[in-house]
Amino acid sequence: MAILQNTDLRILIVDDQDSVRLVLAEQLIKMGVREVVQARSAIEAIEMFAAHKPDIVLLDIQMPGHSGHWIAEQIRNMDGGHWTPIIFLTGLDSDEDLWEGIRVGGDDYLIKPVRSTVLAAKLRAMQRLLTMQRRLVSVTEELYEANKRLNSLIERDALTGLINRRGFDRILHEQILLARRHRLPLTLMICDIDFFKQYNDTLGHPEGDLCLQTVSKVLGSVCQRPTDTACRVGGEEFALVLPNTPRSGAMMFARALTEVLASRGIVHPASSVSGVVTVSGGITTCVPDEQTSNLGMVTRADEALYAAKAQGRNNFFSYELQLTAKEHLAQR
Repeated sequence: MAILQNTDLRILIVDDQDSVRLVLAEQLIKMGVREVVQARSAIEAIEMFAAHKPDIVLLDIQMPGHSGHWIAEQIRNMDGGHWTPIIFLTGLDSDEDLWEGIRVGGDDYLIKPVRSTVLAAKLRAMQRLLTMQRRLVSVTEELYEANKRLNSLIERDALTGLINRRGFDRILHEQILLARRHRLPLTLMICDIDFFKQYNDTLGHPEGDLCLQTVSKVLGSVCQRPTDTACRVGGEEFALVLPNTPRSGAMMFARALTEVLASRGIVHPASSVSGVVTVSGGITTCVPDEQTSNLGMVTRADEALYAAKAQGRNNFFSYELQLTAKEHLAQR
């Protein structure tokens, strides 16, 4: 008859004496334990722990070769962020023995020979701790997922669905650190819709919102790699964070973006550069070092954006190359 609160347990017994292991195993089975795993040496104990992931370990202190204390230390190292209750089995009832067992990661101890009533009481106590731990882990995981969803909402632009300014600042900072660590080029593009105020004034704000949504979809569609990120950082201003993208690749990306947007044919009756909606953009590309910062990259990209507008709009300008994407193509 099962006398434990929850019999869905796997228990590892570690003892070099066959008779001790067999008696303990029999007691545990009578209590209703689902599975009992046995090991007779330190090495076998480590192997069994790794293979079976027991819920509780009954561990003899006096083992040949490596002691139970050594085994407990290895188990704690293997536990990672989890916790497996360890109950030491000992024939020595001394304060020093108890202290050393606690120091290396033990949770309780039993004096051999082990009485069934005492064993059951110790296991019930460990079960309560396990139950609380699992509830805590479950709640922690739920909170983590809820926090991720909340951050996703906080960092998402409601109108376009792109990452907003808050998310942009975080992502750019993270990508600068990654590119610096791996010594890879990082490209930042900042662009805005040409003559968007006139678009709104002519067609109205509802049409302006639809225009922003369409342009956002184009930006999202050209970000084909998982690490490429399109963001809305202002009213009609957007940013593209492109990891591992060199200067020539950034120019190709800019031309592709311009062509895809033109193919959408969003009519712009108030534009002086085209009959359809266009964008102007600034590009900066670098292999980040210790001095590279969000502010520095945004400042360079903004300066390049102003240069693109000064040179007629509907184009991208590279801060480092001091060329527009169209000029770069003509040089090739």
